[in-house]
Amino acid sequence: MEELSYYEILEVSRNADKATIKKAYRAMAKKYHPDKNPGDAEAEKKFKLCNEAYQCLSDDQQRSIYDRYGKEGLQGMSGGGRSSAGFDDLSSMFEEMFSGFGGGSRRRQNPADMDKYPLDMNIELDISFNEAVFGCEKDVKYKYKKACEKCKGTGAKDGKLSTCKQCKGQGQVYMKQGFMTFSQTCPACHGTGSAAAEKCKSCRGSGYDEVKESVTIKVPAGIDTGNRLRVSGKGNIGKNGRRGDLYVTFDVAADKHFIRDDNDVYIEIPVFFTQAITGETITIPSLRGELELKLEVGTRDKQRYTFRGEGIEDVHGHGKGNLIAVIQLQYPTSLNEEQLELIAKLQESFGIESKPHEGLLDAAIEKMKGWFK
Repeated sequence: MEELSYYEILEVSRNADKATIKKAYRAMAKKYHPDKNPGDAEAEKKFKLCNEAYQCLSDDQQRSIYDRYGKEGLQGMSGGGRSSAGFDDLSSMFEEMFSGFGGGSRRRQNPADMDKYPLDMNIELDISFNEAVFGCEKDVKYKYKKACEKCKGTGAKDGKLSTCKQCKGQGQVYMKQGFMTFSQTCPACHGTGSAAAEKCKSCRGSGYDEVKESVTIKVPAGIDTGNRLRVSGKGNIGKNGRRGDLYVTFDVAADKHFIRDDNDVYIEIPVFFTQAITGETITIPSLRGELELKLEVGTRDKQRYTFRGEGIEDVHGHGKGNLIAVIQLQYPTSLNEEQLELIAKLQESFGIESKPHEGLLDAAIEKMKGWFK
């Protein structure tokens, strides 16, 4: 996105008026604001670029220079030559844009009502291959957070808070880079604008206690590594008694024989070379029992045989995958005299067919001789 022009960043035309530019900026700044995208580095990057573009295009002097000379022209401007109107406009715009979130902006929200931790929580659960394939019930033990009763979840002794010294009660800290100003949540008070005058001894200032709990969850058939399951009303408990949800992320163990690829399952089948030559019928394992595999005459190494609908059931109920049997040809490592004689007779019975290399390589050898004449 760095290579885009300021007009492209805000998705407006070069002849757009101030009202159109401001409207476009409002939408994009709201979309990419860090408070709405916590931990999203790409969103933060786009937010900064939107700020940069708006500060330029909202100022007539800077926009005129940019239109004629590009960013290089702006770099030559002195700090005193830049208008402060853009900063004032941005400040008032953010007040308006974010004042409605959750009944008020972070800096205006009562710190006593704010939780020091998210109500939703996530845990990881290891399950075996067969548990994932067929589904199961699991008793899960975990710890959730509950607001400390003695400090009412504030982390302060007797619930007494004082104004945060770092952000001076604003909940936000501001940084300047060149002619741009960025804001971020205060790292000291986490946006509350307040800090503990003295830490609560019960929770050591954390604002919460950890409580052990056990819950039985039904794991659906077909679950895979990375899938998440929501257990409603089993997350952390906030100051007001509202409880979040528990999210369980699964990690499925690998199987010794079956290899999973989405809803398909692969299994390697060792086949002796004589079985492959004659096209023998063999019995192979599957997820739900045994299957009969009729080998083609002259089956090749790594050849695949597909059994439709014998794979894993889709976790969303969209049918089943396939079982793919991959042939691994096996050859003897040693031969006794009788076996050598039998193989020699077999090879002789095929005649010229048993020596396909001779005609091809003879021509190649004759060609090579000509290279050295």
